[in-house]
Amino acid sequence: MKTLKFLTFPLLLSLFFVLISAKPDEKETVRIQNSANVLKDFAEMKESIPSELIKKYEGIVIIPKLLNGGLLIGGKRGKGVAMVKLGDGKWSDPVFVTLTGGSVGFQIGVQSVDLVLVFRHKSVLTDIKKGSFTIGGDISAAAGPVNRNKSAVSDAKLEAEIYSYSRSRGLFAGISLNGSGLNIDNNADSNFYGNDDSSQDIFAASKNTSEEVTALKESLKNFK
Repeated sequence: MKTLKFLTFPLLLSLFFVLISAKPDEKETVRIQNSANVLKDFAEMKESIPSELIKKYEGIVIIPKLLNGGLLIGGKRGKGVAMVKLGDGKWSDPVFVTLTGGSVGFQIGVQSVDLVLVFRHKSVLTDIKKGSFTIGGDISAAAGPVNRNKSAVSDAKLEAEIYSYSRSRGLFAGISLNGSGLNIDNNADSNFYGNDDSSQDIFAASKNTSEEVTALKESLKNFK
């Protein structure tokens, strides 16, 4: 019995040091990187989000791998980031968000979907604070125009508050968002930024210079 304790103690000690040495913001860093990759993938598609829409609208939400794990009925859950456009035209630092609930309607065989929501007014996002914004209840999301329909983007009547874009396996996929709740992930914000800044504080600034945040903001420039 003493020998067993002697042998297992170094293993337990090694595990302890591995756990305490792990970065507390590692999951959040990966979420930002995945979000940047989603935008890059969208920008490379033939039918993509028009650059004019990105220029005119003031907010964006990116949810990588929504419905991950083959959840085909009964709701959805995804984690991503949100950013708003500042007065000088720059994009804010990312605020971590979650998308949950709602009915599911999409093409057969879709197991996970990369979702991008483009918001006409940034106040829709900055006003969420600690509450929840319900898509379809507060404001509906419409299927967004794509690059090939640039003339529609210049149409003054194109005034939907939210345009949605969803992609699976390299192709656009249909998905119903009605009843989905968009929430601020305060724990993730605290883990990544290391302080108690509110989502409004983060939305109001563009001072984070980390490699992953810089890459995320740069990915918005890839739309043509």
